[in-house]
Amino acid sequence: MTRLWGGLLALALALPLAACATPQRSAEIVVTTNILGDVVRELIGDALPVRVLMPAGADPHSFGISAHEADLLQGATLVIANGLGLEEGVLRHVDAAEDSGVDVLRVAELLDPIPVGEEGEPDPHFWTDPYRMLSALDAIEEAVRAHVPDLDPAPAGAYRERVSALAESARERFAAIPAENRRLVTNHHVFGYLAERYRITVVGAVIPGGSTLAAPSARDLESLAGAITASGVHTIFVDSSQPDRLARVLADRAGIDVQIRSLATESLTAPGGGAASYLEMMSGNIDALAQSFDPPDRVPDTVR
Repeated sequence: MTRLWGGLLALALALPLAACATPQRSAEIVVTTNILGDVVRELIGDALPVRVLMPAGADPHSFGISAHEADLLQGATLVIANGLGLEEGVLRHVDAAEDSGVDVLRVAELLDPIPVGEEGEPDPHFWTDPYRMLSALDAIEEAVRAHVPDLDPAPAGAYRERVSALAESARERFAAIPAENRRLVTNHHVFGYLAERYRITVVGAVIPGGSTLAAPSARDLESLAGAITASGVHTIFVDSSQPDRLARVLADRAGIDVQIRSLATESLTAPGGGAASYLEMMSGNIDALAQSFDPPDRVPDTVR
């Protein structure tokens, strides 16, 4: 009898522990990056609550999350991640959530990735091509519909129209600029998809590869300075979530006459910051790039 009661007591104690081992699922979509978070909210309306892990102005390659946020991943109805290594500080938590049974959508992996940098790793920055973003919308809507079968198609339809208009506007804007003027230098390789879509020549990047966590060598900087001089590029674009120190060192040491211009390319800003949504960010970036492609004598003084 003592053994029987002991066994029942052990079982009673084990049951709550087992229940705690598997987080309770919530009717919530958790999104890793703020760019995708904005897109998901626009796409699905109020069908499900959307929680975004990455704060405004953060670097997607290096931001981290709290233990509470890791628990949110474990308990989500659906996790939507960029994928292809972009969220380097969050990947293990996304993988752990998937291992525990959470449905995970890694958007970039579904969009025919292009290589980036000398290593040829898949480029995660698909959103710089609005046409690819349209394909991403299809994948996201399908993933959400698996959990919300009666999802209202109206918000998705309206948002697709706006993204399509952005894509076509960019096509017309860049097509009006001579191909030999469409040359681009950035602090790291972030505009590969946009460059491929709109036939823009990427002269180089201050930081090699697709991650801001890499570091250039002295030879890398020397080679890039020569390429900038040879190509006639007069602007280096740096992401607003990163310091522009390396770009300025490059310009100073090489003695090249270039502007250093900051853009929000990998993270949205807070409201009023000029890139509070995906559409606002991309519209501003397209304008800035198009202006930079014009020779200095054709650029109005107001935008120099």
